[in-house]
Amino acid sequence: MALPSTIYRFSLELSDIDRQVYESLQATVARHPSETEERLVVRLLAYALFYEPELAFTKGICVGDEPDLWSKGPDGRLRLWLEVGLPEPERLLKASRHSERVALVAYGNSLPAWEREHLPKFAGLRNLTLISIDRTFIDQLVSRLDRTIRWSVTRTEGSLYLAVAGETLETHLQVKVGEGKTT
Repeated sequence: MALPSTIYRFSLELSDIDRQVYESLQATVARHPSETEERLVVRLLAYALFYEPELAFTKGICVGDEPDLWSKGPDGRLRLWLEVGLPEPERLLKASRHSERVALVAYGNSLPAWEREHLPKFAGLRNLTLISIDRTFIDQLVSRLDRTIRWSVTRTEGSLYLAVAGETLETHLQVKVGEGKTT
């Protein structure tokens, strides 16, 4: 018998000063039994970092040919393909041919090795943004994860401030590819 998904209620107060986006958002998000809490947290961060009105969670991990989040235009064309983790570079290269924009929020134990091996392959892609997030920051969020998630996120000048459970956590976003590249 298959294990059921775990359902989370997500409330987000978003102040993205860098992009001039200010929203109060709510979503119900399912965590597949094979998905880690860490990956769920990064999906929620990706939602906050790239939010636009049409951005939606997909079946993601359950469906191999879908990203974790996407935004489609009124004509059904992909406007944004958004992945989390450390996907095969061919997946991002293919997505860049089929979507106006592609974004990756990269994280994982093997992130430094993945970057050394694969970042050069993305040099010619004009529609790719790749951001990595500090592992300690992700771990702090996982330790505060509850089935009802209430975050207040402020993004300004490359820094991310996240208020959760009466505490404010801070990290610097590392843009590896795309606008605002820091390295």
